[in-house]
Amino acid sequence: MALSAMLAEGGHSEHFTPRAKSVIWIFLSGGYSQMETFDPKAALNKYAGMTFDKTPFDNPVNSPLHRKRFRSVPSEEINVRDVYPTIFPMQVGWQKRGESGIEITDWWPHLAQHVDKISFVRNMWTTDNDHAAENQFHTGRHKLDESQPSIGAWAHYGLGSLNENLPRFVVLGGPTRSDTRESIDSLYLGPQHAGIPLALDPKNSLPFALRNADQTLEQQQHEYEVINQLNELTAIEYPEDQSLRARIRAYELAFKMQAAVPESVDFSQETAATMTMYGIDQDATKVAGQRFLAARRLVERGVRFVQVFPSPYGSWDSHQQLKDNHTRLCATVDLPVAGLLQDLKQRGLLDDVIVVFGTEFGRTPGLELRGGANTGRDHHPNGFTIWMAGAGLKQGHVHGATDELGYHALGEGHYVTDLHATVLHLLGLDNRRLEIPGRKRLEIDHGRVIRDVLV
Repeated sequence: MALSAMLAEGGHSEHFTPRAKSVIWIFLSGGYSQMETFDPKAALNKYAGMTFDKTPFDNPVNSPLHRKRFRSVPSEEINVRDVYPTIFPMQVGWQKRGESGIEITDWWPHLAQHVDKISFVRNMWTTDNDHAAENQFHTGRHKLDESQPSIGAWAHYGLGSLNENLPRFVVLGGPTRSDTRESIDSLYLGPQHAGIPLALDPKNSLPFALRNADQTLEQQQHEYEVINQLNELTAIEYPEDQSLRARIRAYELAFKMQAAVPESVDFSQETAATMTMYGIDQDATKVAGQRFLAARRLVERGVRFVQVFPSPYGSWDSHQQLKDNHTRLCATVDLPVAGLLQDLKQRGLLDDVIVVFGTEFGRTPGLELRGGANTGRDHHPNGFTIWMAGAGLKQGHVHGATDELGYHALGEGHYVTDLHATVLHLLGLDNRRLEIPGRKRLEIDHGRVIRDVLV
């Protein structure tokens, strides 16, 4: 489809000047603690061991924000999550970083060197306190609602391609589980807009799409031509069959991708210094480093949306041993993501690329006691932190806040689709026009642009 036609099919607005060409969307599955990462709270140490009602602050459990935003799948009578009253102290130290003096914890020593490039949003909130929140973060819908396409699929639907030999929406390291397929799905937009998972083995980067060793390029080309002719004949009889149309395009794209995709994930031309910058030469950071380097190479070659799940060693779920879990997992991501920002900056790509770094929800300020836990924090949708960097975004900036204990996102806060709206806006898309006939989206799913983070 021509670029102008694609923009008309989607929601491009003449009133929006695109600030960015591509997105690297980094998602840490399982829910990192906002306090032990990017929103440290001294009050947790000062009042450790006390219950919320013993502090000088209003009890956050009694706040009207709790009922307004919280939506439990179990009935409120049996749900115990989110209301643990005994304050659990900070599990790591923190300090002000960079010229902007933004506080982040000591588990991010490499990323700390780049805080002056970043916009932190500390007042995110969502409604699902179960791991279905991973889908909600990407689709804007609670699991009890009708499903919606993912943010990557909307970007794919609304924008034309910058490289006809590569997918517009690539997934590295995900989806994380069989029940999180929605996080990369396109649903009613049509299968052609879904994320395409790529492996990082240049010899088999796109499973089932590479030519057999005993087949020549000419033979395969003839095979695809015959398949395409048969598909086109069938399409005449079934003009409304989106799956068939998507399959036809998939064959066409698969043939083009056979050379382009393996080259995009082939690091043999990268320097030793670059590999070290991403931590690829270290066991703990190798996998995340490879995924981030591949993301850079993909956006460099015109891929619009790269969704990266960087943690290969497990979820950030922290019911037990939060300190041990976060210490280990932060160490797997800290150097690689710092390397990504440094690499994008030195190549001039931060002028064209948005980097988004987020998670599905935060963690409770109170000590979790469910199931005998006594060293961790439970799921917490009421307030958490994400960050963004790159094209059109303020640098060294903090937007929003949680309360003194890190419980509630203050003010209106930002539901997850506000993040979607902001990213789409930077790409030149009006999220309120990204609809198709016959499909009504919930008003909350439209989101509003977080204008305070924009330059």
